[in-house]
Amino acid sequence: MRHDKLDIFFHPDVLSMRTPDGLFDGAPSPLLEVQMTSVEGPDRIANIRSALERGPSADRFEWHTGWHATDDDILSFHTPGYLKSLKEADENGRWFNKSTFLPAGGLKGVRAGAGTILAALDHVLAEDGGIAYALVRPPTHHAAADMADGYCLLNGVAMAALRARAAGLARIAIVDWDVHHGNGTQDAFFDRDDVLFISMHMNHGSWSDETHPQTGEVDEIGRGAGRGYNLNLPVPFGAGDKVYDGLMTQVVLPALKAFAPDLIIVSNGQDASQFDPNGRNLLSMAGFHQLANRIADSAKELCDGRMLVVQEGGYNPAYTGLCAYATAVGFLGAPLDVPEPLAFYPENPDEVRRTISELIARHPLLDQTGQWWSTGG
Repeated sequence: MRHDKLDIFFHPDVLSMRTPDGLFDGAPSPLLEVQMTSVEGPDRIANIRSALERGPSADRFEWHTGWHATDDDILSFHTPGYLKSLKEADENGRWFNKSTFLPAGGLKGVRAGAGTILAALDHVLAEDGGIAYALVRPPTHHAAADMADGYCLLNGVAMAALRARAAGLARIAIVDWDVHHGNGTQDAFFDRDDVLFISMHMNHGSWSDETHPQTGEVDEIGRGAGRGYNLNLPVPFGAGDKVYDGLMTQVVLPALKAFAPDLIIVSNGQDASQFDPNGRNLLSMAGFHQLANRIADSAKELCDGRMLVVQEGGYNPAYTGLCAYATAVGFLGAPLDVPEPLAFYPENPDEVRRTISELIARHPLLDQTGQWWSTGG
């Protein structure tokens, strides 16, 4: 199904902050002559913007300028104490943990990212339909209400979902295909039945008892009223286009149809690509294009096309730009019009079938066909 246009929201201030070169904590290695450049830098977003502006489908993208999130915007999800810590860190810079750094003066860039997400949401609500894509950084889905994690300082996806609920939408579905588990977004809605959170991610488990205790495993299904409304789909390292598309068609799209959302939010990371330094999965440009095409059609069918797309990860600055372009064209329902320059890893059909069937079989929220049980069994 073709969609007329894709509205893209961007603010130049998201390019203004940079994490120091080095390994984790920005510490240089005494063994290395050339230090590692931080993968969460402005270059990856600059290349996505460049690809969208220069690609063959550029005339179907309409650009809009975002804005800076206010304190009230931030406090709609984050705690006052955490906002205070961000303002204090903005004075001199601070490492919140091994991966997450706010440079001095960097809060304006963080506010620009979160505010641009909200601006894109407001556009979707005002238009009463259509797709808006917030091209932002830093990513958002690991940040909890009172904690930074995994490059993420503000959870713009959680802020947007709460803003949509406050605007009168009854049910929000969040689909996260970033290669990492969206633990901060999961935590935000773990006890709620008005937000369905679905995360497809490599099965990396918890990486920190303090900032990322969630495992992203199938048994994290929600709590209390939210039991059954948190659907994790952890895939093994090496999962590629066919695994992701199989889960999309057999599990994700039927779950969305059963939930009947008024808005779909996509946490749109390209770090599940074959050439990402922070992931071990094998999606190609065509794989991202297919995921985007399918979910845009679902939004058209279920919620008058209302969909907010939020840029998350993607850390190879060259291939991320190309995969993000392929994703954007997929949201349009248009054919992929840029050739694949890199991807070549094949998928074994038997392994694809086994991966999907084993995940469905062990999932407490899915029946043997992959249909979602919202009650948690």
